[in-house]
Amino acid sequence: MRKILVTGALGQIGSELVGKLRKTYGKDNVIGADIREVEGIRDAGPFEIADVTNGDRLMEVAKEHKVDTIMHLAALLSAKAEVVPKIAWDINMGGLVNALEVAHELNLQFFTPSSIGAFGPSTPKDNTPQDTLQRPNTMYGVNKVAGELLADYYHHRFGVDTRGVRFPGLISYVTPPGGGTTDYAVEIYYEAIKNKAYSSYIGKGTYMDMMYMPDALNAIVDLMEADPAKLKHRNAFNISAISAAPEDFEKAIKKHIPEFELTYNVDPVRQNIADSWPNSIDSSAAKSEWGFKAEYDIDKMTKDMLEKIREK
Repeated sequence: MRKILVTGALGQIGSELVGKLRKTYGKDNVIGADIREVEGIRDAGPFEIADVTNGDRLMEVAKEHKVDTIMHLAALLSAKAEVVPKIAWDINMGGLVNALEVAHELNLQFFTPSSIGAFGPSTPKDNTPQDTLQRPNTMYGVNKVAGELLADYYHHRFGVDTRGVRFPGLISYVTPPGGGTTDYAVEIYYEAIKNKAYSSYIGKGTYMDMMYMPDALNAIVDLMEADPAKLKHRNAFNISAISAAPEDFEKAIKKHIPEFELTYNVDPVRQNIADSWPNSIDSSAAKSEWGFKAEYDIDKMTKDMLEKIREK
C-alpha cells in the first residue's frame, strides 16, 4: 500500500488529487501539505503545514509519516510568476530541488508536473512533438524546462523514480482559478451561469490545449502505476484532451445556454504568454508508453461543468 505526501495540497490540482488518492489508497495513506491550512482540512485526513522552500521541514514530514511517494505540486503559476519572477524562481525551483533531495535521500517515488508553458514561440505550434525545441520566454516556462531537466538528472544520476507530465490548461469546477493563463476556460463557465456573458482576456482564435480535471487526475495515477520498464521518457510526457480557442467554449456553452454572449477585453500579458504556447500537442508517447487516454471532449466537459456549477 502506498503512503503519499502531496505538496501544494490546497491548490487547483492538489485539492482534488488528495481526495482521489485517499479513495484509491486509503484516507490515512495520503498526507496533504501546504504553506497554510483551511478550516476542517485535518478532518478529511492527515495534513501538515510545510513551506517547500524549507527542505528540512519537507524531510521532517516525509520521515514522520514514513512516505514512499512524493507528489510535488506546489508552484506559482504562469501569470503570477510574471509579476514576481524572483519569488517564482525561489518557489518553483527551490521547492522542486528540496523535494527531489528528500526523494533521493529516502528512496521515494516522485511525481511533479510540467506544463505546455515549457514550450516557447520557436516551438512547432501544431501537433507539438514530445521531443522538440524548448525556449520559453516566461519565468514559469523557464522553471518548467529546468524542472524537467532536473527530474531527469535525479533519475539518471541517483536512480530516483521520477515521473511527470506536461499538463495543458486544466479546467475544474472545484477550485477557483489560481493565476494561470488558461484560467479563462474556468471563469467562462461560472460567468455563463451567473451572468450569461463573459469578457475573455484571451483573444479570439487563440488555440491552447486544455483538459478536464478528472482526466488529469487519472493520468497522474496511471503514470505512477505504470511499468517503469516501458517508460522511455519518464518525465514531461505531453498529454492533452482538447485544443480550443475562446469561441469554441462559446459554441459549446450556447448548446446549453443559447443566450450566452462572449466578448473580448484582451490582457496583453496573458495574451503574450498564450501566443508563445502551442495550438495543439502530440500525446502519442504517453499513449504508447503508459496508455494515456482522455475521456472528456469539450462538449462532454461543458455539460458536466455547467451541471456541477449549478449544483454548487
